[in-house]
Amino acid sequence: MRGTTALPGTPCATPKEGQPPVHRLEVRLPDDVPFAVGTFDGIGPMSRADFPHRHTFYEIVHVTHGTGTHVVDLARWELRPPHIGVILPGQVHHWENARDLDGSVVLFTPEFLLDHPGDEELLRRIGERPWLRLDPAAHTRTARLIAELTEEYGHGDSGFATVLRSLLHVLLVRTARLGGPGERAAAPTGRHAAVTDAFVRLVTRTGTDGGAGGVGLRSVRECAERLGVSPGYLTEAVRAAVGRTPGSLLREARTQEAQRLLARTDLSVRQVAARAGFDDPAYFCRFFRRETGMTPGHFRKHHGEPHENPHDKHHDCRAPSIEDARGDT
Repeated sequence: MRGTTALPGTPCATPKEGQPPVHRLEVRLPDDVPFAVGTFDGIGPMSRADFPHRHTFYEIVHVTHGTGTHVVDLARWELRPPHIGVILPGQVHHWENARDLDGSVVLFTPEFLLDHPGDEELLRRIGERPWLRLDPAAHTRTARLIAELTEEYGHGDSGFATVLRSLLHVLLVRTARLGGPGERAAAPTGRHAAVTDAFVRLVTRTGTDGGAGGVGLRSVRECAERLGVSPGYLTEAVRAAVGRTPGSLLREARTQEAQRLLARTDLSVRQVAARAGFDDPAYFCRFFRRETGMTPGHFRKHHGEPHENPHDKHHDCRAPSIEDARGDT
C-alpha cells in the first residue's frame, strides 16, 4: 500500500505476541521525507482498516463522506461528516462498519516536524479532543489546506519538504483553534518546549518492534537521564511548557498503554504489567486502580473485547490494598 507501510508486502512491524499490529510509514523514495497525503483510496485499503492497530507516525483524517464509527483507544466516534481527526503514535484505532468513507489522510513521523518543534505540543493538545465536527467555514479552510498539501506533495518540486512542513503547521494551528478559546494560545517555543517535546515523544512513542516504547520507563529520573538533563530541569521545563509535572504525564502514558492492552489484546494482567514497565503485577494493580478507580480485571470486563484470559484470575486485584505513594512513577 503506497504511502503507509515500511516496505511493499510487509505492512506491519512485527508486534510482540498478543499485541495489535504496528504500522510504519513508507516514503516514495529512500531519500524522501517521511510524509504522505492522499485520499482514502489513494493511500490504500489500510486507511480504512477494520482491525485494531497502531502507528509509529501521526495520522490526520479529514472525513467528507461516509457512515460508521471511528474507534480510537476507548473512545467511539460516530461519523457525521465533515470531521477532522488526529491519531497519535501509539494509539490503537480502527474503523467499524464504515460505508462510503471518503476524504483525505495526512501521514507524517515526529521527525518530519523539525522546522516547527512546537507542533508536537500542538498535536498533543489536539489529541485531547481528537475528533471534531467541522462547520462549513472550517471545512472549507481544511479542505483548501489539504488540497495544497496534496498538490505540493504530488509535484515534489525543489523545496517541497519545507512547503509541506509550513502548510502542515498552519493546519495544526487552525485545528487546535477548533477546540475553543482555551486552545488559541501559541505553542511554547525555546529550549523548555524542545525538552518537553522530546519528553512527551519519549514516554508515548511505540517501539519499532511492536512494544510500548517509552512507557516502559519507570521514573522521571530515568527519563531525564535518557534526555541528558537533570530531573529538576525536566520538571521545570515541562511545567513551564504544559503546566503539568513530568511525573503526571508519565503516569498518564503508562495508564493509557495498560488500558489499550487490556481492552484490545488477550494478554494476561501479568503480561500487561510487564509491557507497561511494571516488574510486580501486584504493584501494577494498585497503580492501575489508583489511576482509573477500577482493577485491571474490572476494566477489561467493561471495556475489553469479549474474551477471558485464564491467567487473569491470579492478578485481578479484587482485594483491597493500601495505596502506594505516587512518587515519580
